[in-house]
Amino acid sequence: MKKSIRILLYTALLSGAVLLSQGCGGSAEDGTTADNDVDTSDSRAQGKPSDGENTSSDLACPSVNGALRVQGTQLVDKNGSPVQLRGISTHGLAWFPDYVNEACFQQLHEEWQANVIRLAMYTAEYGGYCTGGDREALKQLIDDGVSFAENQDMYAVIDWHILSDSNPNIYLEDAKLFFDEMAGKYADSDHVLYEICNEPNGSTSWSEVKSYAEQVIPVIRARDEDAVILVGTPNWSQSVDQAAADPIASYENILYTLHFYAATHTDDLRAKLSEAVDGGLPVFVSEYGICDAGGSGAIDQAQADLWIETLDKYGISYIAWNLSNKEETSAMLKSGCGKTSGFVQEDLSDAGRWVYQTLRN
Repeated sequence: MKKSIRILLYTALLSGAVLLSQGCGGSAEDGTTADNDVDTSDSRAQGKPSDGENTSSDLACPSVNGALRVQGTQLVDKNGSPVQLRGISTHGLAWFPDYVNEACFQQLHEEWQANVIRLAMYTAEYGGYCTGGDREALKQLIDDGVSFAENQDMYAVIDWHILSDSNPNIYLEDAKLFFDEMAGKYADSDHVLYEICNEPNGSTSWSEVKSYAEQVIPVIRARDEDAVILVGTPNWSQSVDQAAADPIASYENILYTLHFYAATHTDDLRAKLSEAVDGGLPVFVSEYGICDAGGSGAIDQAQADLWIETLDKYGISYIAWNLSNKEETSAMLKSGCGKTSGFVQEDLSDAGRWVYQTLRN
């Protein structure tokens, strides 16, 4: 039997003003912030939903929507109703472990109105799962994150975050063992999704990614028959056209990932996305930023807004990179912010403020 989810009620302080939220299935009461840097005419920045905006009661959440599945190009809930997940990704768990805490997740859900958290575990890089990292500590962080997400009525994405390893087949056997353990542990959880290869890149072809996926997916399916699985695409998860031309036909409940950074990826990649979805490919944007693809360049809010408009048009889920105070443009927090929860507007970077307002919209 699937686990029941308890909805928590709490009173959060945001910039010296109280914002009362009841989470999914409840109602949000109007509140204001005391941050003089935020335009008080902007209802999103004040925590006041304006006409047509979602309140917390509109958020899809496990306690109400249950386990998700893929129907056509759309992510749907247990009743077949369309669902859109919108949330935030951690940075590498080995580098920024302290943000995996319940108070942080509670604030992201109840104030930011995020309904999904992505737990990004690098496979290579320093401290990577497959390159000398503390595997037990990393798995404990994932367990904690999944548990906190459940407590806060959020969905959680377990992300096998390949990057410098470029080809997921390099650590295929490690991936199979890892996902066998994760799927065995969370087979009865309504709120867990599996992302099996973050960003295949370099010379890695779709045929290589597909071969990898067709070996990892059955490992998950042996433990969990219907979990939603996210599959990366070549060229840092941009080549959804290649997946559309040759999708994985042997398994259901599969989504293909597209990643974008708004100051780099514009009309051409949006057109590629639209063509793929119009052609029948289910897509999930499991990582995006509003800066350039390097993560540290200028922000392009106009392009970011166009991306969100397109994603909302198709009902595509999206997760922002990243929850950290790393000194880079894509980080949600200013580098000088030492907090791991209880964030106020002054703690947020420009990207963080944009994401906060967008999630509340």
